Amino acid sequence: MSDRAATFDTVKAQIEPFNKKGVALTEATTFAGDLEWDSLTVMDFVAAVEDEFDILITMNMQAEIETVGQLVDAVEKLKK
Repeated sequence: MSDRAATFDTVKAQIEPFNKKGVALTEATTFAGDLEWDSLTVMDFVAAVEDEFDILITMNMQAEIETVGQLVDAVEKLKK
């Protein structure tokens, strides 16, 4: 399994507790549209991802991340 695929699986696992509607997760799943997360949920989720990967996602980066795939790409960049 590639690093990116492993990161995607870990991100998916992080999403599960917040996935109240049981949305099927893909690279294209959007946080605001598909998952219907409010800003507080997003903050909690970002904190969980930061802890899991030991990274810091800036507010500017967060503003640009709309899909699960974009988040995985950002995590991959920050991990290096």
